[in-house]
Amino acid sequence: MKVFSTHFVLKGASDYRDLAPVFPDILKMFLEEIGQMPEEEEILQMYIELNMMDLERNRKPEGYNRKGKVRLVFPMDSKEFYIKTYSKTTDLSGIASNIGNMLTAAGVNFEVRQNDRTDFS
Repeated sequence: MKVFSTHFVLKGASDYRDLAPVFPDILKMFLEEIGQMPEEEEILQMYIELNMMDLERNRKPEGYNRKGKVRLVFPMDSKEFYIKTYSKTTDLSGIASNIGNMLTAAGVNFEVRQNDRTDFS
């Protein structure tokens, strides 16, 4: 079964601030994998800094919700983030596995759900 969305739901005492140490690496890997790495380093640093300001304050960050075939979204209604593709030909399982490994290495307590709540965009 192809994976069209993978949700990383923060569990227990894990919170947004726990993502801060690993978020820059997650975002860089994500952008490389989906082929949307900005050509200019300043733009990448802007994406990282915008998110890091919120994560370090334990607030929901923006994520990467720009036009493209895959997005990294932090929904308003739950303590989670997800990656979602809008292309039936894109399988997210490799990216999701990499993110899961990074979160585990950082000691973040989370649960993974696939193709959950795919009715919203």
